[in-house]
Parts: sequence; structure tokens; C-alpha cells
Amino acid sequence: MKSTRVKPPGSTRKPNRPKGNNMLSKDPVQVFCRLRPMQHPADISCMKLVSDTTVIITPPESAINFRNSNKEIQTIFSHVFPPSATQKDIFNIVAIPLVENVIRGRNSLLFTYGVTGSGKTYTMTGEAQDAGIMPRCLDVIFNSIANYQTKKFIFKPDKLNGFDVQGEADAMLDRQNELHAGLMSQKNGKSGKPRKAEYDSDSNPMVIHDIEESQLIQVDQDTVYAVFVTYVEIYNNSVYDLLEDEDIRNKYNYHSSVFNLNYFSFKYYFDAKRIFRALQSKIVREDGNKNMYVHGVTEIEVKSSEEAFEVFQHGQRRRRVAHTALNAESSRSHSVFTIRLVQAPLDGEGEQVIQDKRVVCITQLSLVDLAGSERTNRTKNTGQRLREAGNINNSLMTLRSCLEILRENQLQGTNKIVPYRDSKLTHLFKNYFDGEGQVRMIVCVNPRAEDYDETIQVMKFAEMTQEVQVARPIITKVDLGFTPGRRQANKLFKEARSKLKREGYPEAEDLEVDVGLVYNLGGPFPEDINSSRNDEVINNLIRFLEQRINKRNVLRADLEQKQNDLRKKIITMEQEHIKLKIENASLKAANSQQNKKVSALEGHLCKTEEQIDSLLRKLNSANDTIRCLQQELKDRNMALNQRLIDKQRVKQKYNTKMQVETDKMNKELEVKLRQQREELQNQMKEKENKLRLVKKILVDDNVSGASKDCATPSSNFVEATPKTEGRSRKDKAAVANPRYRRSQSADKWIDHRPGALVPVGTVLQPLMRRRRSVTRLTSPKEITDGASRYCLVAQEHDTDGELETKLFKGDIIPTSGGGAQVVFNDMECLKQLSPKARKRSGPQDIENGNEIGSSNHSSMHAEFHSKRPRVVN
Repeated sequence: MKSTRVKPPGSTRKPNRPKGNNMLSKDPVQVFCRLRPMQHPADISCMKLVSDTTVIITPPESAINFRNSNKEIQTIFSHVFPPSATQKDIFNIVAIPLVENVIRGRNSLLFTYGVTGSGKTYTMTGEAQDAGIMPRCLDVIFNSIANYQTKKFIFKPDKLNGFDVQGEADAMLDRQNELHAGLMSQKNGKSGKPRKAEYDSDSNPMVIHDIEESQLIQVDQDTVYAVFVTYVEIYNNSVYDLLEDEDIRNKYNYHSSVFNLNYFSFKYYFDAKRIFRALQSKIVREDGNKNMYVHGVTEIEVKSSEEAFEVFQHGQRRRRVAHTALNAESSRSHSVFTIRLVQAPLDGEGEQVIQDKRVVCITQLSLVDLAGSERTNRTKNTGQRLREAGNINNSLMTLRSCLEILRENQLQGTNKIVPYRDSKLTHLFKNYFDGEGQVRMIVCVNPRAEDYDETIQVMKFAEMTQEVQVARPIITKVDLGFTPGRRQANKLFKEARSKLKREGYPEAEDLEVDVGLVYNLGGPFPEDINSSRNDEVINNLIRFLEQRINKRNVLRADLEQKQNDLRKKIITMEQEHIKLKIENASLKAANSQQNKKVSALEGHLCKTEEQIDSLLRKLNSANDTIRCLQQELKDRNMALNQRLIDKQRVKQKYNTKMQVETDKMNKELEVKLRQQREELQNQMKEKENKLRLVKKILVDDNVSGASKDCATPSSNFVEATPKTEGRSRKDKAAVANPRYRRSQSADKWIDHRPGALVPVGTVLQPLMRRRRSVTRLTSPKEITDGASRYCLVAQEHDTDGELETKLFKGDIIPTSGGGAQVVFNDMECLKQLSPKARKRSGPQDIENGNEIGSSNHSSMHAEFHSKRPRVVN
């Protein structure tokens, strides 16, 4: 931070800083205490509020050293806020004086210190409906300097903790470049599409709008102001810039440009799940005035409290927080939000900023939200959380050590070295403790008995901090000798000159105002002339008279200079008057010649206008023709399109009709096929019933003689014909059908058995003397190669679930093309029947269709039939 003591123009030497006891005055570090309300009704409090400044702490029985220290402890603060205290009460007592210091030219520092979960962040930031210290400070500052802010980029950071002063032309160029960059980034989708919305209590409830008149701070009307904000965090003893993002910086710069152009303010919404790139740690350096600052930190110029708080919210989302056993959102770093107020005086006319960075006064308000001190045996931290807790406690211990050594040096007169460099936190705020501003601290306390051991350490630290004295620096602002109130005087003069012009006095435009020096020799004589300290009174009177004499000489020289300037202006005006007379005569002669030329040009202009009118008429006619042709073309296109639409509609109608007819025919065919299938199944069932009845009759008649032949696997084949219903059972001769008798010729068979067949395992097998078995036919040669007969074997389950083996037989006939064809002429069927208990019955049972068999027959029976009934072995 740059020193608040402004150096006058021409001075290159830094004012000497008072050392040690030579300081004119010192201010103690003011410590305030805020008690958090009890979260649960069952919690027990170990604190008692005695007065506005005193708290009594009673150790509970659960304390670690309860037996050794069971006495009450009394702690005194600058002020103690009870649990019922509001955010506004704390702001009015603690923060308003700090804001006033910043506007008056002094730096200010405010800490919030306490155990994890004691309400530090809430006190500093607040919540949606109850803003904390930081938003209220922003609102008071901007309400105070609302009418005296300079345009953007008049002050520009010089990257060395200072600011340069630019002219209006350079500032306008920077604003245009920034606005163009913001629009380009928005167009390319880098910064998101801004949403336009007016700021009110609903859209941004954290910004205060009900500032009382007593909270507005009076400022110098002849000074212009600009506000810059930075936001850093100290994490694991490293400093990180929470606003370090080029796209975000361009976005907020574009945001500020929109404010300068008097548009509605834009509000940006960020995705909470957005992944930011890894932040780079920053270095704490010392500038040319021996002040500490973060090198390369992002400084954003803001023009309203809404915009400043929006920048803070962006950085807050990047701050490191984590879940611990004591707090669901515990801060794992120290955050430092700095509000820098840059102010510079106006020139003698009260219009432009003086283009000299040596007259610029820079003050800042640093709001520090310290991470909570905690014990690992209560937070149960491990891994990364444990490392963070260790770094937090180390930095707080370094702060405590620095304050203890400062107190020891002040009380005992020693000159020990204060270890500011042991921690980035103390190193950054070294200047405050060396006399560069006012320091205040808010100790946030949770009065629960469970937190007594941590709370008592916080109270001891607060009590020790109050004993540290911080030097009050001498503030010296440069008095350039300009008239106070020159801005207002210049404004009134311009309004009067505009009024004269409106009333018909154009010469008022040349009037000038001079608000340079005040023609006053100074204030009244010293009042203590008759004091007993004669030497001191005489010296004061001599200095007073010397100042009056010097002021009189300056005013006399200024008066003589103005008189000489007035004489020169009168002479110059007389010479200009003579020149104007001569020029007036020459202008009259030139005017007459110009009138002649004008008359000639008017005649030529009339002819040209007539030609233009005729051309316009032709053009209108051509345009009408074009419109007619375009309309005709459009009508034809519409007719053509209508034809195409009608054609498509007819085609679609025809397709629909064809589809309906096709569906109807398919349904009719399905019905017919289903009926034919049912008829065929009925016929097959009738035939099967008849064959089953014949079989029963044969089994009953030949049960005694045929059992032996059936038991012999090597017996010859037996030919039989099924019995008819009208045939007598007493006829024991085998029934044969000559039509189904096989030929004993030397036919060669192709036995085609595809796939894996279930073994039949019965004596009823097809008779093929010469055969060649195949499982797959790949070429016609496999059929025509010396074979004349073909047999295809297939297996399936019938409707009763029985295994049914079918043999499809046919003749192989060669074709003229070298191939072969198979003409099927026979089909045989072998059925496997499950064993059933059979008992003999009379003829009546046979006639009624009952099964006839032996009662002790348990072997597998098979039924083999074909179109030509034949039973083969």
C-alpha cells in the first residue's frame, strides 16, 4: 500500500517517519467481542455478560484444567456485543470509524478472529437478508463519493502498488478498448451472456440501500475519487489471488464500462460447478515507500457497491472451504478483501484532475476473515485437512508472537526484532503495526461450555492484543493554494453562461471564470499573545506575520499579472477589430460573386431535377413491370405446387386404399389357411384313431404268437396290413397290402439324416439294403452318384407331446442340365408311445376303441405307419 502522506510537487524526499517514543500519539489496538447465540436450547453457556465492556467466563466441569483453574475469569474489551446484537449495531460501532479514516486519508485494518464455527464469516459478510460489515462499508463509501467519482481509467494501476493519472483522451481510448474486448469475449462465448437486470433488494439482497444520513461521510468537493478492490487468500502460508482470471477480469471491466455508459447494470450468474484453473501463488513485496503489497495482484476498478460485491462473490466461490466435525463449511484459509480509495485534487478551474501522480492520495481498508483456530482432537482432521489446520494454527501463533514482542518492546523499552516474515499474514500487514493505520479486531466467541478450552485461549490472545499500541501517523495533504469550492463555483458559472446564451446573449460564450487564488491574507491573529510563554508566543507571531507577508506578495504579484494580461487583451482585441473590418469588406465582394454563381447553379439544378424526375418515372414503370412479372411467376409456382400437392394426396390415398385391400386379402387368406389347417388336422386325427384301433385289434389277436418274433432282433421282416373294422378277430393270418411291398431289386439309397437325431431304439427300422448315409447335401453329385432312391429322416413332437419320426422317400431323377431332382412318393411315420398298463378285454372293448395289451408288459412300444402301411424289421 502506498503511503497516505501525499508528497507535494517538486518534492522527491519521503517524509521522515517518527520512531519509537518520538511519535506524537499512539492508539491501542481496539478489540471487540461478539457472542454467538446458543444454537440449541439444551446447550449450557459458560459466559456471562456483566456490562457493555466486561465478560465473565466460568470454567465448566468438562474443562481440561478444571481442578487447577476453577475460578471465574473476567475479560474487558472495547465493547461487547450480546447475542441479540444486530449486524447494523456492530457496523456502526466498529466499522464506521474505519471507513471515515479511509476517506480522511488513513489506512484501516479489521480482523475477525475466533474458533471454528464462532461466526467470523457471518460477521464479516453476512447473509442474504442481513448483510455484514463488508457490504455495508462498500455502500457507505459509494454513497459518500457518489457525486465525486471520476470516470474509469483516469487512475490506472502502475503494477508497483501505485497509480498513474491519465488524461481524458487516454482514458476514453482504454474504455473503448475494454468495451470492445468485453463484447468480443461475450460474442465468442468466453464470459457467458450477461443478463440485464436492475439491482434491487430482490436481485441482490446483500447490498444495503437504506443508508441513514448520519452514515454518509462528508468528503472534499474539490477532489475526485475512484475505488479499486482486491481479494486474496493465504492458504498453507502461500498467497493466492482469488480474482486471477483473464476472462473474469475482462468480464468485470466490461461490466464497469456498461455502468459508465449509464446502462442498466448487468448481473452475472456463475455455475457453482465450474472448474477454475490452478491458481499461482503470489509474492509479498515492499514498494518504494517501504509499504508491503502483493505483487501482481488483480485490482478491479468498481463504480458501485453492487459491482464491488459481485466481484467479492466471484472470489468467494474460489475460496477454499471444507467440511469438518465442527463446521460444515469451515474456511481453510485467511481471506483479505481490500478496498482501495484513490483521490486526487482538481485543477484551479475545478474541471480536470491534476496530471501529477505525486498529489494522488491512496488509502485502503483491509477486511481480514481469519481461518478458525481449532484442535485436531475435536475436528478429527486427517490428511489434507490436518495439514491445513497445522498451517492455520502456525500463522495465528506467528501473529500472536508478533503482537507479544511488540507489547514487550513498548512496555519494557526493548528493541527485539518482530518476526513479521515468519508468516505471510503478518508480513503483509507489517506496516499497520509500524504506524501506517488504525487496527481493530472483532473476537467472535461461541459461549457453549464444550468450546471453553478453545475460547479461553482466544480470550487471552484478545486481552494481550489490547495492550499493543499502534502509532498514529501524521497526515499531511498538499495544499496547492486553490480556491475551496472551485468545482461548485465553476458549475454555477457554466450554468449562468448557458442561461445568458439562451436569453439571447451569444457573446456569453467567450466569458471565462478565474477561481485561481483566494484574495485573503489569512486567518485571525493568534489568541494566546498574552500568554506567559513569551518566547513561544513571539516565535508563533513571527511565523504568522511571515506567512501573511508572503501571501500578500503572492497576491500583489498575481494582481499585477492580471492587470498586464488585461491590457494585452484590450490591445489585441483592438487589432483584431481592425482586421475584422478589412475582412468584412473583402467578404462582401466575394459574397456578391458567390451569389451570381449560385443563381447559375440553381438554373442548372432545375434542369437536372427535371431529368431526374423523368428517369424516376421510367424507373417506377420498370419496377411495376417487374412486380407484375414476379407476381405472375409466384402464381404459377403456387399452381405448380398445388398440382404436386394434389398428386401427392391422390397417391397417398391410392396407397392407403391398396394397403387396406392388401390387409383385407391377407386376413381372408389367413382365415382360409386356418380352416384348411384345422380340416387337415381333423383328418389326421381320424386316421390316427383308426390306425390305433387296428393296432389294438392286431395286438390282441397275435399276442401269443408274435411276442417271440418281436423279441428276436435278427428276425426277418413281417408284412401285414391293418385290419378293417368289419373283419373278424378270429382270423389269425397276417394282413398284407401288396401295394406297400418293397422291391427286392438292387436300389441304392441315400439315407439323409440332418442334425442330431434322438435314437429310436426299437426293432421297427426302415429296410434299406444298400444305402449311403449323409448329414448334409452340398452338391447334386452326392445324389446322382450311383443312387436311385432318396430317404429324408426328420423328428418332431406331435400334439400329444409324443416323439414322432418321419421318413420322406422318393426317386432320384437326373435332369438334362447335369443336376438331379427328387420326386417324393412315400412317407412313413414312427411314433414313440410311453409305456402304459394294459389288460385284456373282450371284443366289446375292442369295438369301443379301448387299448388291448398284456397287464405285465412294461417295455417301450412303437407305432410305425405310412401312406402304404408297412411294418419292417
